[in-house]
Amino acid sequence: NTKMVTFFWGSLIVLLFNFQNMKMVPVPDQAFGNFFEGDCYIVLYVNSAPSMDIHYWIGNLSSQDEQGAAAILVTQLDEYLKGSPVQHREVQGAESTKFRSYFKNNLIYKKGGVASGFHHIESNIYNILRLLQVKGRKHVTATEVEVSWNSFNKGDIFLLDMGKVIVQWNGPQSNRSEKLKALLLAHDIRDRERGGRAQIGVVEGNAEEDSPELMKIMRAILGQRSGPLKEALPDDTPDYCQQTANVRLYNVSDRSGQLVVQEIATQPLTQDLLDSSDCYIVDQGGSSVFVWKGMHASKEERRSALSRAVGFIKAKNYPSSTNVEVMAEGGESAMFKHLFKSWREKGQTQGLGNVYSTGSIAKVEQVKFDVMELHAHPEQAAQQRMVDDASGQVQIWRIEKLELRELHPSSYGLFYAGDCYLVLYTYMRAKKQQYILYMWQGCHATQDEIAACAYQAVAVDNKYNGEAVQVRVVMGKEPRHFLAIFKGKLIIFEGGTSRSGVTSPEPAVRLFQVRGTNEFNTKATEVPARSSSLNTNDVFLLKTDMFFYMWYGKGCSGDEREMGRVVSDVVSRQEKQVVMEGQEPAEFWVALGGKAPYCSDKRLQNEKPPHNPRLFECSNQTGRFMMTEVEDFAQEDLDQDDVMLLDTWEEIFLWIGKSANEYETKEACNSALEYLRTHPAGRSPDTPIISVKQGYEPPTFTGWFNAWDPHKCSVNISYEEIKKKLGDVSSTSQITVVSDLPTPVFTNFKVCKKIFFMSL
Repeated sequence: NTKMVTFFWGSLIVLLFNFQNMKMVPVPDQAFGNFFEGDCYIVLYVNSAPSMDIHYWIGNLSSQDEQGAAAILVTQLDEYLKGSPVQHREVQGAESTKFRSYFKNNLIYKKGGVASGFHHIESNIYNILRLLQVKGRKHVTATEVEVSWNSFNKGDIFLLDMGKVIVQWNGPQSNRSEKLKALLLAHDIRDRERGGRAQIGVVEGNAEEDSPELMKIMRAILGQRSGPLKEALPDDTPDYCQQTANVRLYNVSDRSGQLVVQEIATQPLTQDLLDSSDCYIVDQGGSSVFVWKGMHASKEERRSALSRAVGFIKAKNYPSSTNVEVMAEGGESAMFKHLFKSWREKGQTQGLGNVYSTGSIAKVEQVKFDVMELHAHPEQAAQQRMVDDASGQVQIWRIEKLELRELHPSSYGLFYAGDCYLVLYTYMRAKKQQYILYMWQGCHATQDEIAACAYQAVAVDNKYNGEAVQVRVVMGKEPRHFLAIFKGKLIIFEGGTSRSGVTSPEPAVRLFQVRGTNEFNTKATEVPARSSSLNTNDVFLLKTDMFFYMWYGKGCSGDEREMGRVVSDVVSRQEKQVVMEGQEPAEFWVALGGKAPYCSDKRLQNEKPPHNPRLFECSNQTGRFMMTEVEDFAQEDLDQDDVMLLDTWEEIFLWIGKSANEYETKEACNSALEYLRTHPAGRSPDTPIISVKQGYEPPTFTGWFNAWDPHKCSVNISYEEIKKKLGDVSSTSQITVVSDLPTPVFTNFKVCKKIFFMSL
C-alpha cells in the first residue's frame, strides 16, 4: 500500500493499475487509454471537485478471479481514503461518459491480457503490425481486429499501424467528425508511442484511386481485396445519454442481522428519504445503479455496498455492463443529485464562494500546510489537491521558435494566450528531490508551438532522468497546485505574446476576471473589455490610461474581494477605485463601450445552485439522432457541426452550431421537451427552453462558461486542414515497402521539421 500511494499522489491526475498475478502494477503515462481485453484496471482521478473518483475497468476477456480482485482492491482503496471517492464499475464497450472524458485521445482496446498487459507500450518501438477499428464521434474507441480485409466495412474507419507508417482508411459512409477524431488518434499514437517519428497517410474509401501508393502499401500487407466491402455496422452500445423516468429507491439494512434490500420510494425522490444510518440503492430504470452510503451505516453495510449493487444487477436481469456508482454521504456525484427533486448541501450558506463575516471584509485565510503531514498521510494531500505547500523552486521557459527561452523570475505568473510555457517545479519528499513539469498551452498558440512544448518537455524530463511528472495544462483548466505556485498572482493576458522582438500595442482598455478565494486557487483572466463580460458572482478589474476600477459583483465574497486587491497590485500600480455593482460611475460604462446586459441572475447571488449544469451534444451524423453528455465541459466542447443542450436546471439552452443541419435542430427541440418530461426529478414541462445561435450567445448562456471568448468557436481547425498539413507522405521517395521480410520494413523517410512538430 505504501508504494502504491506514494506513486499516485505524485501523479495527481489519472492513474491506472493492471492486475498481474493478482498484484497491482502501475501503467506508464504513455500507455494511458490503452486497455488489454484480458485484464482489469483501476483508474484513480483526482480533480478539482470535492471528491475523487475510483473506476475499476473490466475487460471482456478478463477472468472472474481478476474481476473479484478488482472489486476487493477498490473497496480497500476506498477505505484507505476514508470513503471519500466515488466508485464506478466500468465494462469494456459500455464505459461511462465520465470515464471516457479522462482520455481525450480516446480508448484503444488491445488483444491479450495478463502477460501482454504487463508489458505496456514502450516509446519509439516500431516492430508493430496491427489494425485498429475506430468507432464513435465524441468519445472514440479503437479496437484491435484481425489484420485482414475481412475486418473492414463501409461505415467505420480503420488504422493500419505498421510502426513507422500509419495509414488511415476512411469508410465511404463515415462522416467528417469521425474522420477528424480518427486522425487525431493517429497523431496521438505517433506522438505518444513513436516519439513523433512516424508518417501518417489517409485513404478515402470512396476514392482509393486517389492514393495509389498508399493502397499499394495496404495491399502489400493485406493482400488483394476480393469481393465487396461489408455494410456499415451500428455501434454495439449507443453513445448517448439514456434518461428514464422509472427511478426507484431501495433501502439496504442489516438491522435484522441479515442484509435486506427493500423498495421504499419511486420518483420523484427527495433528499429527506436518505437516512445517515443506512445504505441505499437508486435504480435508474436499469441504465445506471447508484449506491449511497450513510455516514453512520455499519461497517458491513458500507463494505458490501459494491458487491450488493452487482448482485442487484443480476437479480434484476440487467445487462452486466450496467453502470454502477458507489458514493459516501457528503460526496455525492452530480448525476446522483440530478435524480432528486431538490438537493441541499450540508452547511450550505448564502452567496457563492467562502463564508465571510457580515459587515467587514474578511482576510484571506492562510492555510498552513504541514508538508511532512501531507507526505505521511497522502489522503490529506489528495483532499487538498496539493503535493506540498507550493513553496518549492520554480523555473519557467517560454517556447520561442520551437526552442526554449528561460524567463526572468520578475515575469513569473504573467502568461500570454499566444504562448506556450514549461514550468518546472522542484520540491523535497523523503529527503529526495521530486519534479513536476507543467506544459501550459495558450489558447491562441500555434499547433507547432504546442507540439514543440511537448517535445521540449521530454528533453527537460530527460535531464532529470525521466523522474519528472509531466502535466499538460490547457489555458482555463489550471490545476490547484499550478495556481498555488504563483501565490494568487497568476495573470493570463488574452492577446499578444511576451516573446522578445514581437511588439503589440497594449489595449487602451483591459478587463480582467478574478476568480479565487485564497493564494492557492486564484487567477485573473483577461476577457473582452465590454459590459457583457461582467458576471455578478465575480470580481473584475478595469484598467484604462486614466483610471483603474475594482468592480465587486453582488455575489462575490469577502475573500474574493481581498484576492482582487492582491491581483490588482500586480496588474497596475495606478490608484485603485472600488465600484460596487449597481453604483458604477458613467466613465465605467463608457470605457466598456456602453452599458449592456450581463450575467446578473439573482438566483446566483442568493444561493449556490442546487444542481450542477450539464451539457449534451445532439447529433445525427451517425445516421440516427443521439444525445451524448459532455463531462467537465468548457467552451471548447461546443461543436459547430451540432446542436448542444445546456441544462442549468431553471432553463434549457439549445446552442445551434453554424454547421448544424435542419434535422438536428428540429430533433433537438423535441428532445429537450422529452428530456424534461422524463427527467427523474419530476422537472416542470414549462421549464424555459432557449435557442441560442452560435455567435449570438447571451450573457445568461456565456455566464456558465469560464472566461468566455466570443471569437474562440470560429478558429477550430477542420479535418481538411489537418489532412492537408500531413503533406505528401504517399510518395515512393518517402516510403518503400521491403516485402520479402517477415514484417514490413519502411525506409527512406524524409521527415520535415514542420511535420515532425505538428501535434493536435
